[in-house]
Amino acid sequence: MNITENLNGNQLCLSLEGRLDTTTAPKLEKVTKSRLDGVTELVIDMKGLDYLSSAGLRVLLGAQKTMNKQGSMKVTNVNETIMEIFEVTGFGDILTIEK
Repeated sequence: MNITENLNGNQLCLSLEGRLDTTTAPKLEKVTKSRLDGVTELVIDMKGLDYLSSAGLRVLLGAQKTMNKQGSMKVTNVNETIMEIFEVTGFGDILTIEK
């Protein structure tokens, strides 16, 4: 998985490309834990994301909990397959999702 970071003032955009699974989730977790100081808006762009596993969901939940304390988080460009995962797991109710 590739992660492209774009920091613009207090907004951090993370563009994900590839598969967010057990192997790659620690990479995203490392980025979210080390880059969120001073960030009040986190955008996770899933335009290039092909697959999302439970390990990826766990990292997204952790990032959401952090951002609840210091600002907001939204997930953008979610494809149908990943949206279905969000709906089945209840993450559609937890995350702010812009299709």
